[in-house]
Order: sequence, then C-alpha cells, then structure tokens
Amino acid sequence: MPPVKRALRAGVLGTATALAGLLALAGCGSGKDTDVSPKTPRGTTGAPAPSSKPKPSRTAAEPSADSGKRSSGSPEPTRGSDPKPTAVELPPLHAGFDYQIGGAYPPAPGVRIVSRDRSSSPAPGLYNICYVNAFQAQPEERGQWPADLLLRDADGKVVVDKDWDEALLDISTPDKRRRVAARVDRWIDACADKGFDAIEPDNYDSYTRSRKLLSADDATAFISLLSARAHARHLAIGQKNTVELSGARSRAGLDFAVAEECGEYDECGAYAKAFHDRVVVIEYTDSGLRKARAAYGNRLSIVRRDVLVSTPGNADYVRRTR
Repeated sequence: MPPVKRALRAGVLGTATALAGLLALAGCGSGKDTDVSPKTPRGTTGAPAPSSKPKPSRTAAEPSADSGKRSSGSPEPTRGSDPKPTAVELPPLHAGFDYQIGGAYPPAPGVRIVSRDRSSSPAPGLYNICYVNAFQAQPEERGQWPADLLLRDADGKVVVDKDWDEALLDISTPDKRRRVAARVDRWIDACADKGFDAIEPDNYDSYTRSRKLLSADDATAFISLLSARAHARHLAIGQKNTVELSGARSRAGLDFAVAEECGEYDECGAYAKAFHDRVVVIEYTDSGLRKARAAYGNRLSIVRRDVLVSTPGNADYVRRTR
C-alpha cells in the first residue's frame, strides 16, 4: 500500500513496525490496482451513505505557481507545449477529506473529498479521487507488461522498488512513454466512466529509485500524457508527493496535490504555494497531524490515517482530523 511505502522509505515506522505492516499486507493483499482483474480493496466495501452537500461547479484549471498554462485534451502533448486550459472540476478548498484507498466505507459527516482505489466506486455526492499505480508494476501484474516496458539495467535485469517488489516501468523514451500511457489511459477512462472527478497517479517519484536510468524530465513528460488523457475525460489530476517537482506542475498539467506526511517533513508550504492551497494531506502520525494543522489547518484538507489505510472495524483503523 502506498502510504506504507512512504513511511518505510522515510524510516518513520522502525524495523519491527515496518515488518509487521508488510506481513499484514502479505496476509490480506494489496489495495492497489491490476490491469486484467482489479483487486478488491481490503476490508468492507459497503455502499457509502449519500451526501446532501453540493459538489463544486466545473471550472477551468487555475493558473499555477510557475505561471504556465494547463495541458489540453490533446492525446499526446509535447514537452514545453503551452496549450489552452481544459474545464475540469477541482477539489474544494479546505474541505473535509478521507483517504480510503485501502477499502471503501461510508464517509464520516463533514467529509467532502474522498480518494479511493480505482476498483472501488465513487462516494455519492462527494468529490471523488481515483487512485491508480501509474509508474510501477505490482508483482502479480509484472508478467502482463511487455518485457521491453519494464525498466532494465545494463545487465538486462528488471529494476525493482525493493520495498514492494514492484518493477519500475520504462518511460525513458517518447515511444515507451506513449505505450505505457496507453495502458494507464484505460484505467483513467474506467475512473471517468464510474463517475470519479479526478485521478491520483502514484509513484511519480519512481525516477529517484531508478538507479539514474530515469530522470525527472522523463517523469514529467510521462505524467503530461496522463494529464492530457485525464483532462480529455474532464478529470482533474493530482500530483502524488514528489515535492521536488511541484514547480513543474504547469508543464506537467497537474491540478492539485495529494501529499503524504507533508506536515511531518515540513513540505506542506511548498505544495500550498505551488497548488494555491488546493492540497489534500494524509498524515500517519499524531505529530505530523499536529504540525500540519498548526501551520495549515485553516487552508488545506488534512486527515490522519493509519499507515495501512484500513477500514472501520479493523484493529489498525485510525482516522482523525484533530
């Protein structure tokens, strides 16, 4: 599960806790997506209670901190292009938020934004973000990818995110980026068909684990393709973590941010500046929640979750906003 990956890389949990988290995941499966047969998120998947709160009206994507324009609905934008904005529905500012990528459940009163795995359905009446794993292949789906689309080192060995045994996808050339994007585009289309309002492509920072075989420019060029497809389907697209690329949000065509532990690591300010406070924040510690709320509690959408993003009734379940 992505939040655990973030915590493991940052060293937040410690060896014993991290191992326990991995064993828990191994016993109950991943909540992330697969290409042929999407996994059902762990825990209950009861239909969420309808909300009477109105959804935000559709609007053109806002200008970004680096003052470029949005990607258009063109299928394959070129790097450095300056297309016209596309009308998408942006997440509401400073709204109640819940991170449910580990399994869908009825949102608490006051929640207006929900992020769920692409195998789930949107929460009626709320702003819904659809999670997809866009930059890496999970172990069970690695064989479903063409061999040349898995990133390989000089010896021909697949480059793997060792924390999760996920093969990195090869986005090193324009042709390979287009081919990988063609698969992810099907997931984006499915999110749109289900009625989601936005997508959250995970592992934007995979290039940092690529042994220098991929660059930040490769990642930005690839996510630009996903942005074009999302906007063509009238979906907003969020930048997942990767604060070091927040200044490239306009070139990448990104509309908002999904930031894990930005309070814990003093990154919330960079996201807030780049995305004009259009940021949803997930903290996994009480200290992180306190820090995020102290500095940005009246500006950003912040929630404290457990690192397994489990469902109510599970012993690990945590959801707090203060």
